[in-house]
Amino acid sequence: MTIILQIRGLATIGIYEASVERFLDALQNANVELVVDVRQRRAVRGRRYAWANAQRLQAALVEVGIGYSHHKELAPTTELRRLQYAEDAKQGVGKRSRRVLSPEYAERYTREILERADLRPLIEEMPPDAVTALLCVERDPEACHRSLAAAAIAKALDTDVQHIYP
Repeated sequence: MTIILQIRGLATIGIYEASVERFLDALQNANVELVVDVRQRRAVRGRRYAWANAQRLQAALVEVGIGYSHHKELAPTTELRRLQYAEDAKQGVGKRSRRVLSPEYAERYTREILERADLRPLIEEMPPDAVTALLCVERDPEACHRSLAAAAIAKALDTDVQHIYP
């Protein structure tokens, strides 16, 4: 009797500090077959990151055979984002240089978003023998809500999370 194990891999990836080429290479090197965008607004300001705006990003992913899905229900609300921005201002850091989330933001994101979210549709969408990467903009996962979402999904799957740095 042959037993086939289906292992769903989980990763996170950010946009800042990456070029589209490095971003796509990193996804391919990590065996990513699905990118799950967890941004509320699927655009990034500035020409440097224009490639990460939803339509351009989806087109680039299609070219390399990687699927794309948007799960806005895992995005922080505008109010939560403003809470983090206020903490960033107190700490004297900007969104692109943040290294950690504020404890209040993390607690509220977990309570207001994750505890209310039904993760089953996302988990069912994940390819069984490949990696799914949660995408947001911050380079460091500890500075982004995607790390909290990934931890909740990993717990449901009893797996680990790989953080990809393009």
